[in-house]
Amino acid sequence: MMVIKTLDDIPKKGIEGVGVEAVSKQVLLSQSDGALHFTMRRFEIEPGGFSFYHTHDFEHEIYILAGEGVVRNDHSETPIHQDMVILVMPNEIHQIINRGQTNLIFICVVPTAT
Repeated sequence: MMVIKTLDDIPKKGIEGVGVEAVSKQVLLSQSDGALHFTMRRFEIEPGGFSFYHTHDFEHEIYILAGEGVVRNDHSETPIHQDMVILVMPNEIHQIINRGQTNLIFICVVPTAT
């Protein structure tokens, strides 16, 4: 059966820890909704904030909804902005940094089993 929600229906949770700053996450669709293969998440990074500099053994796809910043790997930093897409390959170290004046908002899709 189809699942339909609005952002207002989905709790927003801050992400805390060493190496992350001013990031919140909403799990839009997941196994609990019946998603068999993928989990869709929405992240917001406040100006000056950043995600963990991390790696994992699965690929994931990112679509930038709003804002601007950079995506960093172990070789470079690449500017990102609204309507850009990013494919992060398995085991590729990466981080997203908001260098803009407004929230950087993006969708991230990962395998459901993660």
